[in-house]
Formats: sequence, structure tokens, C-alpha cells
Amino acid sequence: MSQKAKQLGLWTVSSLVVGSMIGSGIFSIPTALAPYGGISLLGWVFSAIGALILATVLSKLSRAIPATGGPYAYSREAFGDLTAFIVAWGYWISVWTTNAAITITFISYLSVFIPALADNAFLSTGIGLLTLWSLTALNSHSVKSGGLLQLISTILKVLPIIAITIVGFFFFEASHFTPFNKSSSTSLQAITVCTAFCLFAFMGLESATIPAGNIKDPKKTIPRATMLGTIFVVLIYILSSISLFGILPPDQLTTSVAPYSDAASSLWGENARYLVAAGACISAFGALNAWILIQGQLPLAMAHDKLLPKAFAKTNKNSAPSFGIIFSSIIVTILLIANQAKGLNGLYAFALLLTAVTVLLSYLMSALALGFFALKQQHGFKLTLSNIIMIVIAVAFSIWMFIGSGREANLWGLGSMAVGIPLYFWFKRK
Repeated sequence: MSQKAKQLGLWTVSSLVVGSMIGSGIFSIPTALAPYGGISLLGWVFSAIGALILATVLSKLSRAIPATGGPYAYSREAFGDLTAFIVAWGYWISVWTTNAAITITFISYLSVFIPALADNAFLSTGIGLLTLWSLTALNSHSVKSGGLLQLISTILKVLPIIAITIVGFFFFEASHFTPFNKSSSTSLQAITVCTAFCLFAFMGLESATIPAGNIKDPKKTIPRATMLGTIFVVLIYILSSISLFGILPPDQLTTSVAPYSDAASSLWGENARYLVAAGACISAFGALNAWILIQGQLPLAMAHDKLLPKAFAKTNKNSAPSFGIIFSSIIVTILLIANQAKGLNGLYAFALLLTAVTVLLSYLMSALALGFFALKQQHGFKLTLSNIIMIVIAVAFSIWMFIGSGREANLWGLGSMAVGIPLYFWFKRK
């Protein structure tokens, strides 16, 4: 690729990492955490530690193998086509569930303006599908169509979080943190589940590794951007969550479908909740737009490597992989309809855990790939004490999060990934 095509520098790639992680999760995850009480904040701490370690693993790999595809490329280099296919297949599934979760967040904050959406499952699902397919049509027409929307939403998504975080500490109620563990689970069980919930908000830390071919000096830029973006997001997440829990009583937070809007209302009056809700809607709408674009690009890359049917490799006159985008949105539609009986909060919690299960495989295999290269002394890696400790923690954290995601999400996620294995052999034979 020409140097002219490599237009992404350090700050642009860092903003890509931040923008990918701060999507919809931070606006809705507090509701999923509220039933556990103050102990859920430890979920943010442990997920942040895990995210930083995983970011370090990816940074090291990207420095040695600056190839487009990130975890997919590292897995293929270490373990071959089959493992790479399963990693990519699992990541593709995580994109589907991510889009389902983002759609739910958009509906939740839109319910501030249309209250019936909070209680009417049929209406909320209908509005969600209308939003999903409007953006599907936009991205199917042209890859560049959503560019300006994405830039504006990235700015607007951070502003209300920072404002509530800063002001919230002046209205902090320590009594909201007692009892520390509100759930009937043991402390270890509560922390495990909360960490799995929080991990969803860090999905996207690998985003700097995906477009490696378009990044200036990728061996330096990708690891720096990955660490800078992840550290910035960790600080925002932990501080904003502490502030939010200090503003809203636990019972109110548990039933809220738009917690940051409720917090703004508590701080500045009823009208403020509409401003925050509007910002959250724009943020979720922009995040959904970005991930719908990704849901077409990933199968496009797999099809070019002959790991998916040729139909996924086709693009229209505007270079948009329409077939892959539309196919993925059909799957997202099925997820939303099949689980609408759970209600908005129940459906969102399920989508969080299912996404965690499916994307964790790419993190786990990246850590194992680093271990493989260190053992074989390939790509400049060695079995140093620091590498061994980092690899062991990354692998252990990934396995812990599989456990924390629960039986239902694991059955859905691992079952969906298992379906990919016979498909792989069928595609290879064809």
C-alpha cells in the first residue's frame, strides 16, 4: 500500500480506539450493574485491569506483526487458517450482538422523549428495527455515507459523561453504597458477573489493529494509540460510574432505562435530562452506524481469503459490501425479536454477556499467539518473566470472563462459534 494511502496518525488512531469503546455501553451498563450495589464498581476495576493487559498484548503483537485484521491476523500467523476462521467468526458474531445492544441503548434513551418505549416491547422492537434498517440502507449504499455522522457523535458522546462526572462528585451520597453487595450472590460471584458486564464497555480496544494497512508507521502508532486510548477510557469509565452511583439511589438506578438522563435531571432539573438523552441517542446512533459498517467489512476480508462464500466479497458501485451488511442485519433482527420478551433491561444484559463470550475468543487467542511466538522465539519475542506473567494473566482473565458470562450466554456464544467449524471445512472444500 502506498504511503499516501496511509493517512491515519497517532491522534486519529487513538480517537478511533476511544470512539470504538465509548459507544453505547457506558450509557446503559450502570443499570445492569445496579442490582449488585457498590460492589459492582469492583467490576469496573477488574475489567479495566484486564483491558489494559489485553491492550498490552495486542500492542506487542501489532508492533511485531502490523497486519490488517488484528487478532485474526495474529491467530492465522500462529495457528493457521482454521483457528483464524473461528476467531474471525466469533468476532463477527460479537458485532451482531454489539449492534443488538447498541440498538437497545438507542431505544432506551429515546424513551425519554417517547415514554411508551420503556414498557411496550412491540413498539420498542419496531422502532429499533426501523433504526437498524435505516442505517443498514445507508451503509449498503455507500461506505462513506456515515462519515460525518460518526465524527459529530464521537464528540457529543463524551461531553455529557464528563459534565455529570465532574458535577456529580459535589452531590455525592455515600449511603447509596450500602449494603456494598445488594445481590443474593457471594461477593466473588457478584464481582465476576459485574466484570463480565463491564468488559463489554471495553470492546473495541483492538480497533487500532484492524486497519493496520492504512496507518502511518504502524509498528509505533498502533501500540501507542491502543494504550493511550484504553487508559483514557478506563479513567472516564471508573470516575463516571462512581459519580453516577453517588447521585442516584440504587433502587432508582436498577429500574432506570436512561441512567445518565435521570442523573442530569437530579442535578440540573427536568430539562437537563433531555439534553443528555439527546446526546446519548446521537452517540448510540453513531456507534450503531460504525458497527454496521464493520459488520460488512469483516466478512468481506474473510471472503477475500476464501473463508466465506464469494457473495460476501462483492461490493456495489460505491464500494459498499452490501450483501455482508444486509446479511448481518438480518441476524441482528432475529436476535432482537427472539429476545424481546426479556424487556429492555433484561435484553440488554443478555446482549452484553453474549457479546463478551463471542469477542473473548479473539482476546484469548491473541494472548496464546503471543505465548506461541515467545516459546518458538519468533517475531522477536522471548519467554521473559514479564512476558510469561502478562500472558498468564491475559489467558486467566479471558477464561474468568467466560465463566462470569454465565451458562446461557456461553451456550449461545460457543454454540454459534461451533457452527462455524463445519462451515469452514465446507468453504475450504468449495
